Amino acid sequence: MDTIRNFFKEKDRFAQWVGIELLDASPGFARAKMEIRKHHLNGLNMVHGAAIFSLADLAFAAASNSHGNAAVAINVNISYLKAAFAGTLFAEATQVSRNPKLASYTVRITNEQDELLAVFQGMVYIKRDKIDFS
Repeated sequence: MDTIRNFFKEKDRFAQWVGIELLDASPGFARAKMEIRKHHLNGLNMVHGAAIFSLADLAFAAASNSHGNAAVAINVNISYLKAAFAGTLFAEATQVSRNPKLASYTVRITNEQDELLAVFQGMVYIKRDKIDFS
């Protein structure tokens, strides 16, 4: 849905600053990417965990808010499985469950070779507030 993509592109200033691009979003799903730059690396010249977390978090936010109600994270965790050093990283968020108040998502973070680098699990509280995607 272009309206969701445009909303996050224009309104999520942190994602803009970090260099995260939302590629696709539909109810309960989102895909984002981040091209690795020098400022994404830690002291060991690996992609910083915070950069990977930020990518996953943007996909999580887009997927969980894609239904039109404001959804805010109440719990998240991430497991880092493999280091990344360069290239482009992708995050794909998929809804696992949803009820009127809570929803759960899994985000897979991969590289250009589709190797699994990290797995992010998140839960949101769904508010009554509607999001104006226009």
